[in-house]
Amino acid sequence: MLKNCFFATLFVFMLLFLAACGNKVTDQADAKEKKTEKTEPTELILATTTSTQDSGLLDILLPIFEEENNVKVKTIAVGTGQALEMGTKGEADVLLVHAPKSEEELVTSGDAVNRKRVMYNDFILVGPKDNPANVSGEDINTAFKTISEIKANFVTRGDDSGTHKKELGIWTAVNIQPAGDTYVSTGQGMGASLQIANEKNGYILTDRATWLAQEKNLTNLQIVVEGGKDLMNIYHVMQVNPEKHGMVNSSDAERFVEFMIDSETQDVIESFGKEDYGQSLFFKYTE
Repeated sequence: MLKNCFFATLFVFMLLFLAACGNKVTDQADAKEKKTEKTEPTELILATTTSTQDSGLLDILLPIFEEENNVKVKTIAVGTGQALEMGTKGEADVLLVHAPKSEEELVTSGDAVNRKRVMYNDFILVGPKDNPANVSGEDINTAFKTISEIKANFVTRGDDSGTHKKELGIWTAVNIQPAGDTYVSTGQGMGASLQIANEKNGYILTDRATWLAQEKNLTNLQIVVEGGKDLMNIYHVMQVNPEKHGMVNSSDAERFVEFMIDSETQDVIESFGKEDYGQSLFFKYTE
């Protein structure tokens, strides 16, 4: 009798033990599943200039931001004018552009907030290797005048981009309205416009980053004017104002602004291109 009771008790104990083990395994599996389960990433629309994409910088920065924040960034690379217009219509969440005067107008109108200076490089004038206008040095105004006087080919983006705005500002400063067959408007981004200048043996104003990234394919062109103090090219990041445009993803936009001015991101920006081109394509420039 006692023996039977002992075996019955032992059997019940074993059942309880196995049940406990089973529950533990199940709990561990559930915990592991919850740990590996990832929420769907949110989407952030970034409107930016073609130079940040053509240079390859965004290919380095965006995966870092996406991984850290579980965000999928949809990049729309257009001229700065178009990017700013997207901001006024609430069609983007965050902007990365390089036309300071136009950017300030967007902030004044209340369409953009949290504007921060991110980085800079410079504009340069490139032209045919035989340099028919014989321009050189740092004086961009004199170079534009000479190119116009001898009617050398000049290629313009013609797309209201930051580079196009800068070019038009130089023509205005020298009191010239470029026109005619030698003034070729592409309506395209910086990389494509450089290719057209290469084909037509024309002069073109470009940002240095895109030039360095594309230079090996531009066998007919060389830098002819650079280094002038008025050729600095400054980039800012800003949020589209959620109080004026209620559908924007303001939380991720704010994270993106903070990411771009973070010291670690700034170091990545300044190191970008050094190994491949022997110099930085952009320099950190935080406020």
